[in-house]
Amino acid sequence: MITLQQLVRILEPWQSAYSNSKVLPVAVTAVHLTSLLFGGGLAVASDRSLLRAMRADAAERVRHLVHIREGHRPVLVALALMFVSGLLFATADIKTFLTTPAFYVKLSLVALLVTNGAVLTITETRLRLTVAAGQEEQARPLWNRLRVSSWCSLFLWSATLLAGVVLANVT
Repeated sequence: MITLQQLVRILEPWQSAYSNSKVLPVAVTAVHLTSLLFGGGLAVASDRSLLRAMRADAAERVRHLVHIREGHRPVLVALALMFVSGLLFATADIKTFLTTPAFYVKLSLVALLVTNGAVLTITETRLRLTVAAGQEEQARPLWNRLRVSSWCSLFLWSATLLAGVVLANVT
């Protein structure tokens, strides 16, 4: 198993480049925040729209499923960019990050966010197929799961943002 000191030594070239550059920190921060803005913004807007559509008639809810499906790819791209830029942040000061509890809180929230996104995607797909098959009675629990997943998404995007702010200010 690799020790913290060995990891610090392995990452020293990146840490040095990051610390001695004005461009790298700006670029990494810009990618991280832009991805959060667009990915998180799109997800929050979609969640809000879904929660509003839940009060509408069945036809409007079904139409909204297309909106959800179309939003998956850009959100996933944004999450991937946030992951890479977050990794670059962490490896630029690995010793500090690996010894800061806020880092583990943020990682846990990101894992929950990704898991919830998978639940939302799977539920949306099953719901679309169930509705297309005319099985409205079997669709009811799926609609409820989608509602809960949307509320979880809103909470997790907000909590992840807050954890990032805390992490940036304690490291």
